[in-house]
Amino acid sequence: MKLSRSSVEKPWGRTTLPPAFDAPEGQRVGEVWFTGGADLPLLAKYIFTSEKLSIQVHPDDEQARSRGLAQGKAECWYIIDAEPGATLGLGLREAVSAEVLRNAALDGSIERLMKWRPVAPGDFFYVPPGTIHAIGAGISLLEFQQNADITYRLYDYGRPRELHLEDGVAVARREPYPEQLARHVGSREDCTLVDGEHFILVQAKADKLGDRQRWVMPLSGEIRSGPDNAKAGECLLLQPSEAFETDGATVLIGATN
Repeated sequence: MKLSRSSVEKPWGRTTLPPAFDAPEGQRVGEVWFTGGADLPLLAKYIFTSEKLSIQVHPDDEQARSRGLAQGKAECWYIIDAEPGATLGLGLREAVSAEVLRNAALDGSIERLMKWRPVAPGDFFYVPPGTIHAIGAGISLLEFQQNADITYRLYDYGRPRELHLEDGVAVARREPYPEQLARHVGSREDCTLVDGEHFILVQAKADKLGDRQRWVMPLSGEIRSGPDNAKAGECLLLQPSEAFETDGATVLIGATN
């Protein structure tokens, strides 16, 4: 099944998207979600930024359930494109106390606590729940995640949006980001990007993970499965009985674990 695309406006989004996407006129589109006709455990989406996203954090499953939510949110990012000098923030420069983090979020100095890193196409980051993070301006990325829309904003650069300091500080890992969770991926490389508690994501040039439901997202070329086809900027949701064919496309394939 070819998943539908749904555009989501964001204050940090763009009025012009790459050619593979249709930007509704006059809207600042920040995210493009791939959605199906039923509740799905995982979600694939593209993110396009013209400004920094808020500095934020997501809870894990246990923390989410203790707050009356169904599940937490683990996610990962595959950088599709980045303007010169584009950066994103992952983790802190050094471990701090909850009080220091809360005060820094209140006075804006949390920006200086963050570890900002330059990014380029092919960079990949796994972002466990609790990771303090912020995607910078001028970045296009593909995000694969638990299907949970739960974000605690710690700082938002003065935008008039709600912050969630108590919950955010409570669930945050107030420490540096584990460097082993980041890597650069060659455009033709077959590899497992993440194999975690909630999902697995691989880059491949042929069908993999065929024993389970999977999200297939071409990065280049085109794939076909039965009557459906998909190219870059699109996504197929395939069942274990369904396979796909390709003429050499590079794809990301994700599935639950």
